[in-house]
Amino acid sequence: MKKVCWPYFDPEFDNLPERIYGPTCRVCIDNESLEDCTVVKVDSVNKQGLLLEVVQILTDMNLTICKSYISSDAGWFMDVFHVKDERGNKLKDQNVIDYIQQAIGTTRGPLNSAKAKAYASKVFEYENPSDHTAIEMIGTDRPGLFSEISAALADLHCNIVEAHAWSHNTRLACVAYISDQSTHTPIEDPHRLASIEDHLTTVLRATTNTSSLSSSSRSNNKANQGNKEVQTKGFLGGIDQGTMTNVERRLHQLMLSGRDFDGPSSSACRNSPRTLLGSEIEEDGRKTTTVWIESCEEKGYSMVSIECKDRRRLMFDAVCTLTDMQYVIFHASITSHEGYAYQEYFIRHVDGHALNTHSEKERVIKCLEAAIERRVCEGIRVEFSAENRVGLLSDITRVLRENGLAVVRADIATQGEKAVNAFYVKDISGNQVDMGIVESSMKKEMGSIVLHVKNESQLIRSSTSPERSRFSLGDMLKSQIERISHNFVTIK
Repeated sequence: MKKVCWPYFDPEFDNLPERIYGPTCRVCIDNESLEDCTVVKVDSVNKQGLLLEVVQILTDMNLTICKSYISSDAGWFMDVFHVKDERGNKLKDQNVIDYIQQAIGTTRGPLNSAKAKAYASKVFEYENPSDHTAIEMIGTDRPGLFSEISAALADLHCNIVEAHAWSHNTRLACVAYISDQSTHTPIEDPHRLASIEDHLTTVLRATTNTSSLSSSSRSNNKANQGNKEVQTKGFLGGIDQGTMTNVERRLHQLMLSGRDFDGPSSSACRNSPRTLLGSEIEEDGRKTTTVWIESCEEKGYSMVSIECKDRRRLMFDAVCTLTDMQYVIFHASITSHEGYAYQEYFIRHVDGHALNTHSEKERVIKCLEAAIERRVCEGIRVEFSAENRVGLLSDITRVLRENGLAVVRADIATQGEKAVNAFYVKDISGNQVDMGIVESSMKKEMGSIVLHVKNESQLIRSSTSPERSRFSLGDMLKSQIERISHNFVTIK
């Protein structure tokens, strides 16, 4: 018999980076150095998107990133995060600390690696989205649209297990996880999936300007993996049971694809000899959001600077947007002072070039401003808790609509037999919301229901802008970046 020979592969080849650099990802969590926050240090072999993965892990755990320093030149990623928990304290729960180390330690592979998912499930009772069917939508927003979507799914005998919706600049994006009403299992029948898509397309088409919007629709599920994308108007539907893309990142992507950054509230940009600047102005004349771009010619970077009101998940929104726009973040500095956040990102496009044209800089500014604005919902936050049942979300949103309220953001979840619904609502006519009437209407329609109201527009505002007192990574890089770069060993 003829002997068959195969090329030889060293079984240790995959571990070569680890043998050269040491462990490919080191995570150190320090609770001793600072009094008011925990320091998370990450050293790793770099790859595109790694910063976003790390920030996403911290953000998904509802941690606040107070300060961060990032450097990822010469193929190595070094990052320091100062974080606090939801109550503004250090991280004390050992399960949380262990999970951060475990999750970040697996970012050398896919973020949804089996090891990380198994650990999350064990520690935090993580629910796998593959147990449900995911639907993604984007269209032109109008009062009552989210209510119509909820009613359409109820009429189609779909149980909404979880849903998240954002509206911004006349656009609405929604990601919903559904199951079959009778079996509580994922919906896999391709004909039924097509019917659901058609119904939702009809709902979203109602006020969509077909001359300005042309989105794609896709169905991708276990029973229908081979479907091609079909062009529709006003609907972007993904029916997927395998992906683990962060829901908030997906909402950012949907909004970006829907060009919400071209909406009427996007600020005008203006050129000056050294900067391109965009800003938002409050009624009292004070800046709320400022984004500008400068050139760092020494190393061929573009420096993107952001100043805005500080809030949780702000860093995630900025990093997510830059990453999805195909920019690589090489260095960054993030800090906050007196309720304001200051961020600097040194970036290049994935093709290695800096931002050279006015139009490219203008687009980056608009997209970052939109990413910051999408999550900010000043107004009435209403939380409902009730016994879960099919059609509950449809009934709640119908009552809100009948009381003249429009849903501008929604986060829906089920916890066992309970359904927890959080909405940001505003009066369609611009009047003050009378939640007493809404509560009585809810109880009349649905009986026992727990309602909490928080007016997030009543914020304490400083009469003057905070002083620009902060560490500037730009100043440091312009004088010391050569020293930083030479500290790395380049393997040829």
